[in-house]
Amino acid sequence: MTSLLETRGLTMRFGGLTAVDDCNLGIREGELFGLIGPNGAGKTTVFNMLTGVYTPSQGSVSFAGRDLRGLGPVRVARLGVSRTFQNIRLFDELSVLENAMTGAHQHAHCRLFDSLLRTGRHHREEARQREIAYRLLAFLGLEDRAGLPARSLPYGHRRKLEIARALATQPRLLCLDEPAAGMNSGEKAELAGLIRRIRDELKVTVLLIEHDMRLVLGICERIQVLDYGKTIALGTPREVQQDRKVIEAYLGAEA
Repeated sequence: MTSLLETRGLTMRFGGLTAVDDCNLGIREGELFGLIGPNGAGKTTVFNMLTGVYTPSQGSVSFAGRDLRGLGPVRVARLGVSRTFQNIRLFDELSVLENAMTGAHQHAHCRLFDSLLRTGRHHREEARQREIAYRLLAFLGLEDRAGLPARSLPYGHRRKLEIARALATQPRLLCLDEPAAGMNSGEKAELAGLIRRIRDELKVTVLLIEHDMRLVLGICERIQVLDYGKTIALGTPREVQQDRKVIEAYLGAEA
């Protein structure tokens, strides 16, 4: 099966430190794919290369057949790759709805001239973005909080809002960087169901980085494991769970 996103020999060096070494990824369209590993394994560095934050020192990144190297985050997002962050990055003084609308600006159909003079095209575009944002807030169960400032949301809802903003860019691939961080068990269970719905109902491919192994093993169809920047395992949750190298990476050689 052809990969939606594919990397070959992906490598990132910072001075004399190799953070990611010869990483080969192949994520199929419609897949729920997990990328895991101990702290410092290079997972977020991989995300940053996939989404244009870093230009790889070596290797290739392609999405739907398009080379992503050197494009930068904005152009990568416009091509259909969106992400969330480990540390929530919202506009706290804007409303929940306005935060979600910022993602929809990615595909705005009006020019600076229209925005400055508030032309009919500007108002139509704003209405389109508002509709997209509100529909996603309803999907995530946040529609009743649309008019509240983002800073007023409890932690779990702030995570949901960041996902809504990422989805408002209309991605084909959604990259979630530790979305369950700081959540309690109930919130994690709700998040697992939400991620499945994003894939199944919105038809968005999902790449998930997560430290919560129960969450990853419970929802991902394939999992790739990094350790010290290198891939040490790739397979189904059961295969990865039983892999000796993975057990050693997480629990030590004695285990």
